[in-house]
Amino acid sequence: QVQLAESGGGLVQAGGSLRLSCVASGTILRINVMGWYRQAPGKQRELVAVDTLGGTPNYADPVKGRFTISRDNAKKTVYLQMNSLKAEDTAVYYCNADWVSYYTAGAYRTGDFWGQGTQVTVSS
Repeated sequence: QVQLAESGGGLVQAGGSLRLSCVASGTILRINVMGWYRQAPGKQRELVAVDTLGGTPNYADPVKGRFTISRDNAKKTVYLQMNSLKAEDTAVYYCNADWVSYYTAGAYRTGDFWGQGTQVTVSS
């Protein structure tokens, strides 16, 4: 199977910065899409940023110009650099890996995986 482990969340004052990391583990051949989503209390999970192999990163409008997604394919890691944080960025941030080609139980498979989430709290 494939597991995703996020880190880097925490408490920060408005205007500050945080960097989230997400490492994928397992017998992974290829990860086509890696991204970040977030879910604030009482709200649905929403896309923050996504990076597709060979493509251009996409960002949700509220974070454009403030957040930057990047990935290290050799380390199977995706990052989210968050600058100029606002109180409305407070949420649990989830890492997602989609169209993952991996090997398990004697076969190659393709799947979609989520991390457990990391809390980001921005105080105003």
